[in-house]
Formats: sequence, C-alpha cells, structure tokens
Amino acid sequence: MTASGVKASPSASVPDYTKLREYLLTAVMQDLEAIPPAPEARRQVVQDSLAEAITRTKLTLPESIRDHLLQDILDETTGYGLLQPLLDDPNITEIMVNGPRNIYIEKNGRLERTNVVFEDNSHVMRIIDRIVSPLGRHIDSDSPMVDARLPDGSRVNAVISPCAIDGASITIRKFRKEKYSVAQMIELKSLTQGMADFLRACILGRLNIIISGGTGSGKTTLLNALSGFIPQEERIVTIEDAAELQLEQEHIVRLETKLANVEGHGAVTVRELVRNSLRMRPDRIIVGECRGGEALDMLQAMNTGHDGSLTTIHANTPRDALSRLETLVMMAGMDLPIKVIRQQISSALDVIIQVSRMRDGTRRITAITEVAGMEGDMVTMSDIFKFNQTGVDGEGKIQGTIKPTGLRPLFGPRLEAAGFKLSADIFGGTAADFSTARR
Repeated sequence: MTASGVKASPSASVPDYTKLREYLLTAVMQDLEAIPPAPEARRQVVQDSLAEAITRTKLTLPESIRDHLLQDILDETTGYGLLQPLLDDPNITEIMVNGPRNIYIEKNGRLERTNVVFEDNSHVMRIIDRIVSPLGRHIDSDSPMVDARLPDGSRVNAVISPCAIDGASITIRKFRKEKYSVAQMIELKSLTQGMADFLRACILGRLNIIISGGTGSGKTTLLNALSGFIPQEERIVTIEDAAELQLEQEHIVRLETKLANVEGHGAVTVRELVRNSLRMRPDRIIVGECRGGEALDMLQAMNTGHDGSLTTIHANTPRDALSRLETLVMMAGMDLPIKVIRQQISSALDVIIQVSRMRDGTRRITAITEVAGMEGDMVTMSDIFKFNQTGVDGEGKIQGTIKPTGLRPLFGPRLEAAGFKLSADIFGGTAADFSTARR
C-alpha cells in the first residue's frame, strides 16, 4: 500500500507492465476516438475494448494483474487517472499535486505525502484538461490559472507554467457527500450543546451571522450545519462562486457566478447576484463567502429588512473579521468614510462565529462573539463563548474547552421577543447574576 492507502502498481512483478499498459491504453483510446460513445456507455465500451486488446496480445495474465490493468485504464479513460483512487477514498479531504512527483493529501486532518507519481508534467496537464474541458474552461500559458468544480461538487484549482515553476499544480478540496449535522459536530467536540442551543435561537431569531475562519477551517461545513435550523417555509437564496452548500429545505434558489467567455464578456459576479437576489423576495440570503465589493451590498441587505442572513469570511479572529469586512466594503468603490462603514457593520451584524483549524488537524469553534455597537469610532464586541487551550497531550492533540464567558448578549431581548428565552446556565451564570451584571 502507498502512503495514501492506494495499492501500488504491480510493475515490479510484471515485466514491461508500463509498456503493456501504454499499448492497451493506446488501443482503447483509438476505439473511443473512432466511435465516441455516449457518456453513460463509456465505461462499458472501455471494458469491452480492453478485453479485446488483451486477447490480441495473446498474453496469459494473472487475474490480479488483469483486474489492476482494467482499473488503471478505467481511471485513465473515464476518471482522473492516478488521482481517481485518492478521490474515491472517503478519508481523504484534500489532494495537492505539486508537480508530477510530489503529491500530498490531507487525511484525518493531517498532511502526508503519497507514493503516487505522474509520468511527467504532460501527464499532469492531461488530467487538468480532463477536469476543465467538460466545464467549458480553458487553461494555457496566457491564462495559467483556473478554478473548476468536479461533478460531485469538489473544488479544483489548477496552475500551470509559467506561473507554476516546478510543474503543473492541482489542488482539490473534496466535497463531502453527506453534510455534518450539528449533533455530529457536538460529538466531535467542535461545539457544545449549550452553544448549539444558542446558535439555533440566533438563526430562528433572524440574527445576521458571519462565520469567520482561515482556509480549510470548516467555515462552509459549519454554515451547512447551521442552515438546518432555518424553517422549511422560508424562501432562501444562496449565492456562491462554486456551489457547495447542501441545504435541505425545499424553497431554495441556488445562484452561482459565471466566468467571462474567451472574449472577456459575460461574467456574472457575486456582487451582481447579491443585488439581483434582493428582487427575488428572499426571506434569507446566504452568501457562500464575501471576498469583494459584494460585502457592501450584503450589509445593506442586512440593514434593509433582509435579516437572518448568513455568510463566511476569511479571517483569523472576530476582530480581524471586522477589519477584513471594512476592506471589502472599500473595494466596492463607494469612497465611504471609515466611520460610516463601521456604522453599517455594527448595525447590520449581530454575531461572528470564529472557527479554527488547530495544529493537530481538528476543527473547532473558538469564539462566538456579539457585535455590540459603536463607541466613538470603534465597533465594540463581546465574546459570549471562547475556547481556552490548556495544553497538548502525548499524541499531539490540543487540549482545552470552550466555555461561556459569563456575558449575556445585548440582543437577548430580541431572542425573547421571538420566543426564545435561553436559560442563564447556557451563558455560565444564574438569573440573579444577569439581573445585576454590568456590561
């Protein structure tokens, strides 16, 4: 077995295995090109063509080698070649190709190098073409970067020469077919039951929420899970660069951006989709990620009756999330004074949920923070829940707990008016404590 758990090639036990594979692959490809089959029939055609090609060689192959050849050539002609076994492994969450000979994966939260090796850079390029061509995308030396999505929803980024110096690069963020539920996240100790009850009340109480975190920290996973609290009868509009959200509600309109064509026309941005969504009578607007001027439109939507909206943002702390949001609003080109931007943010946002990928590979909610208002020119914030690390165990696992800070949010009366009276112990105190506490 390789480091990735994929069976090693039997080339060491079969003389000229590589030459035989290339001969058979060439024969199969010629058959496919001569009479291109329908997509649903392609696999069967490959199997029949391969059987005929093996018969023509008059070689008697062990069944194990024959099966390996069949799978190898099926992967090459109907899948994504050497990457297909990695894509099929449910424990692998990310695949990173750094040139033809350095292929890494993330498995169970940890990075490890595989024994998978491409023939050369041209082999990697063929896989990239197989990924992007069916999607109408194009990559070459003039446009050396591309984002794409596999049929199962996995996100793909590819970079080639001249930008990729050491060979073509592919990064695949795999798509989890079954989304995590809040109950599963509690079992994984990503959050506590008290936090889950609090967040459920926030969503049902139609508070505006931003999920903040670094790359791969689990922002979309948490957004997916929390979306399960949205009532079935509400109309939801989701807006994404690449559709990843897996909402279970029936009344959903899913919108996705569109890249420009080869002439540079026809692009549809997140900002345009956010603006358009306001004309679609949404009860909730969910933006997969704010990363540009659409942040201003999102804030204005939150401030004009579209409460209960959710989005994610790249930032390492709740305070950094506000700074990042200010920067994104400036990208809208409206030349607003910084105080006006902060007033927009403080009046629109209610809660920031910070998620982090820990050094041991685990993903946790590390803070739930209220956006409390303005003091002078500054947006004020209060941590309602916060993770405190206590150490690292012998296996390198991060030790710590996330606990309420003892502060009760100022929007508590809004939740009560919506029918959610949360018990004082969720926030780490008693009713008497909160009746006399000063913020």
